[in-house]
Order: sequence, then C-alpha cells, then structure tokens
Amino acid sequence: MKGIVLAGGSGTRLAPSTIGMNKHLLPVYDKPMIYYPLSVLMLGGIKDILIISTPEDIPHFQDLLGDGSAFGINLHYKKQSKPNGIPEAFILAEEFIGHDDVTLILGDNIFYGQGFTTLFRKALNHHRHATIFGSRVKDPERFGVVEFDDHQKVISLEEKPENPKSDFAVAGLYIYDYRAVQIAKQLPYSDRGETEITDLNKAYLKGNQLDVQLLGRGFAWMDTGTHESLFEASEFVKITQQRQGFKIACLEEIAYYMGYISKQSLHQKGESMRKTDYGQYLMEIANRKHTEQYWETIDKNPILELVKNE
Repeated sequence: MKGIVLAGGSGTRLAPSTIGMNKHLLPVYDKPMIYYPLSVLMLGGIKDILIISTPEDIPHFQDLLGDGSAFGINLHYKKQSKPNGIPEAFILAEEFIGHDDVTLILGDNIFYGQGFTTLFRKALNHHRHATIFGSRVKDPERFGVVEFDDHQKVISLEEKPENPKSDFAVAGLYIYDYRAVQIAKQLPYSDRGETEITDLNKAYLKGNQLDVQLLGRGFAWMDTGTHESLFEASEFVKITQQRQGFKIACLEEIAYYMGYISKQSLHQKGESMRKTDYGQYLMEIANRKHTEQYWETIDKNPILELVKNE
C-alpha cells in the first residue's frame, strides 16, 4: 500500500496567512498541519508516502520533513504546477503507485477518535477496489454526500446537493486499487475547470466496486481550510492534549511505538527541541523505564491502540 498526501493549492480561503506560505505548513496548535494527515497514514502502517504540492512549496516541505527517515518512513515529493482537481494526484503519482493499492488523504483534513486507527487498518486490510469514508455532518449540502442502504452498501453519490439524500459527507480519505490512475485520466472536467473526486468514486460505484466506511459518534473529522475551522481545530487539539496528557499526531511518538525509530533517536529529537513542550514530551516518552506499563493507558490513547495488538 502506497500513501499520498495532497498538499497543493493556493489556500485562498486562508489569505492573508497563506500569502507566501503553503497552508499545510500553518500550525494547528503545536505542530504543522501536514503532521495530522501524515500521522493517519503512519498509523495505518503505510511507510511509502508521496507529498504532492506546488513547485514553490516542495522545498519547504523537504526542509520540514526531509526524506522521512527521522520518522522511519520513506517520503517522496511531486510537483503540481496547477490544482486541477483531486484525481490529478493519481495521474501525477502514476510511477510512484505502480501496481500497488493507494491511500490518498487531503492535507488539510484531521481525523481523530477512539478506535479510528483500528477502523482505518481494517478498511485497508479488507478493501477490494475502492473505499471511501463517510462522516455525519449537520450541513451535508456543503459536501459530497454518500447515500447507502441498511447493509452499508453505497447507492448514490452527489456533489453539494440542494436536497441531500443523507447527512453523511464523504471525508477526505480514500483507498483505491491501482486502476484509479487510468480512471482519473478519463474523467471529464467540471464547470470549475477541474476533475472531481466524486466522479472518480462514481466510476467505481458504476462497477459495484465502491465501499463506504462510516465514522460513527465519537469521531472527529475536521477540514482546516478556513480561518474559523483552523481555529476550531487548534482549540480541539489544545483541549484534548491538555486534558488527556498525550499529543495528537506526534509523528516521532508514532514512529517509536511502531518500531520505526529507536529510543535514542526519539530522545535526540526531543533534545533538539528541549525548550518546547513538544520536545519535553518526546524526552518524557524516551525516558520511561517500563514502556509496557504505558500500554495500560492504551484505551485512553488512540495513537497507540492498534500497535499494542500487533
């Protein structure tokens, strides 16, 4: 399984903050926005990841993340000169994908909740051709909407319908087989001058090859593409971390408990940021004498819930 983080675009909805800076490098409380989608892929066990962004911004992501070795993963980069729709990511990633399955996550999406890692892993392990994720929202007319029957079988997909057939929006996380590349090449351009991810999903639906995984109560799905939603996400992360005592989307922590990096590497990374709460947190984890005792907090820590069971 390969992974893609789509982190391009101009971020016009976040101007003037995005004048001269890619929105996915903006902080969501105490870490860059791109840490959150990367953490999802890492928790799914995906280690080969392609970051797609603008030619101007690729060097900034490379400065931040390097080749991924600091997190025990392999990061690759691809330039997207103009945002021509989400499906274009598969065309740009054709060589990277090869004949592997691929998971794409939008760079401004945050997923969080008890059991999410397990749910995501099961979706990865059991998907056949295409799997999308549905999340209940109060304003489905603003999103792509998925309709399904009592057996969770997809019936229809609509993009920003005036009269939604359900209140489940399609979240920015998608799993496909390698055929997504060729399907994306055949998609027509919409009135917006872009290819649409809904049309890609409809192609799989037409062949009865589209599954939906619903995110139930207790899951949080956030799109941080506006000032208001960015602030709300930062508040959510801040409150959750302060009350529960662990960090959301801490890539080094995930890498350590997944066995990708050593305790020494974790401590060194924390030492390099020792003046920050983030650095202190990494050193605290590295200095624990009895790691197994930490598993007792597993039910309160979604970041680690699946690792214990592997």
